[in-house]
Formats: sequence, C-alpha cells, structure tokens
Amino acid sequence: MFFAPTLRTARFAPRSHDRAFERFVNEAFAGTRRSPLVEQDDKSWTLSIDVPGLSREDLVIGIEGAVVRIDSKAEAKRQFKAGYELPQDIDVGSSEAKLENGVLTLKLGKQAPVNHASQLQIS
Repeated sequence: MFFAPTLRTARFAPRSHDRAFERFVNEAFAGTRRSPLVEQDDKSWTLSIDVPGLSREDLVIGIEGAVVRIDSKAEAKRQFKAGYELPQDIDVGSSEAKLENGVLTLKLGKQAPVNHASQLQIS
C-alpha cells in the first residue's frame, strides 16, 4: 500500500464547496433534528422537538420574552439543550407542554402587543 502526504498550500487547500458532501453526510447521520417542526395559527405557535430517552422529570422549560429554552437536568441519562427565539413575546399563561413517545410538543401562546403610546394635548 502506498501513502502520499497531503500538501496544504494555497493551490491545494480544500475550498468550502469541496466539503459540501462531507457536511451533508455529517448532518444526515447526526441522529438528532436540531430545528423544531413549527406550526402557527393566529393565537399560538406549536413546536415539536425530538427528545428521545428523556422523561418529563428530566426536562426544564424556561420562557423569557420571546425566547424559549429547553434544558435537561444534570442527573438525566441524556443531555439536551436548545433555545429558540420567536418573532413575538410568549404568553406563559396560555402555553402548555406535552411529552409523548420522545417528542416534546410545546404550544406557546402569542402575547397580544400592548400599545403604550399616549396622546399629548395641544394647548
């Protein structure tokens, strides 16, 4: 068997498009879907996130403004951490979470925008 060393010079340096197939294979076989399936209607967003091997006791869901963060606890069998920013603030009171067969489904209520503008009288 014959091995030839690879030279990395400006002429032989791999270009970003030469690595496209490698990135495709790595993403395809990573085994986890990093972006959630998102659906929306007038009053809420629904996010479906794959979290196999985690129970509802293993997960912590935090909501701050328009950002939702999902973390697994330190003692969980599997570690998971994700954060998603939505285009509008989330109404925590009308939101709910459900974990079924390794799929976490978050139904996040849209918070109605509040108009803080006031009118100034002309004298």
